[in-house]
Amino acid sequence: MNSFLSEPGAMRPALVHPTQPALRRLGFWSLLCAVLLAAGGCATIPPDAGNNPVDPLERLNRHVYAFNDGFDRAVAQPVARGYTQVVPRPARDCVANFFANIGEVTNIVNAALQFNVTDAASDTGRLLVNSTAGLLGCFDVAKGMGLERNRQDFGITLGKWGLPPGPYIVLPFYGPSSVRDAIGEVPDYYTDPVRLVNPKTDYYLIYGVRFIDRRSQFLDTGNLVNDAALDPYGFVRDGYLQRRRSRVYDGNPPPTKTEDDPDSPDFKDPGGEAKSPAGAAPAGKPSVPGPKESAPPGSQQH
Repeated sequence: MNSFLSEPGAMRPALVHPTQPALRRLGFWSLLCAVLLAAGGCATIPPDAGNNPVDPLERLNRHVYAFNDGFDRAVAQPVARGYTQVVPRPARDCVANFFANIGEVTNIVNAALQFNVTDAASDTGRLLVNSTAGLLGCFDVAKGMGLERNRQDFGITLGKWGLPPGPYIVLPFYGPSSVRDAIGEVPDYYTDPVRLVNPKTDYYLIYGVRFIDRRSQFLDTGNLVNDAALDPYGFVRDGYLQRRRSRVYDGNPPPTKTEDDPDSPDFKDPGGEAKSPAGAAPAGKPSVPGPKESAPPGSQQH
């Protein structure tokens, strides 16, 4: 008995409770929620938050946006700037091309699911050419051959199948998304060759390098948003939704309905009267040009 207890680790298996992994995961998500709530204290919440039909979760989204912005300023941006300062541009281009090349697998699968034979064939050609002549994707040889990259994901595929985007959401560490696009991340994960990397330490290392590489390509974007937009959150939300809608319709989306937009001239109030455009005279009264409508001397009106 004494010899058994004296063996190192003899009783260790009995001390590991089967619920410990689940408790660790629960602890992680509890900690994340606590951090989000703490970061939410710095979030600016407008009084009409949640009234936008595309963003009913705006109050929660703004908390997550504030958390992501704080993480980006404190961690992601400094690391990405250090990466650009230490790693030479040719090496960074090679890394970016490598990750873009393995991303062609996702592009091919989604193009096929969209029944887009042309893009699926083009992306397959890009993968074959760049994986061989491009030295595992280090060089984008296929682009010089006229094979442009067609970025696809399952969120776009679901949109082409007719699934609406659903409410706008902001995901921790990930950023702007929608219910449809968030669902699409699941099948896209399984078409990502990086997930097959073992051991997991190498997987996390490659994933981290890809994250830093992608963030380094948009270092000036954050400054542009914060400097140009009075409400960076709304600017990012509207830009994201417009871009995703354009992607679903291949750059030619149909016109949106404006009857429910209070800022639209076509908006009808509950009384049934159409809203007059800004600067227009009320019905029955002649329109009198104001100072801003008068043409400057010597100019011609068209």
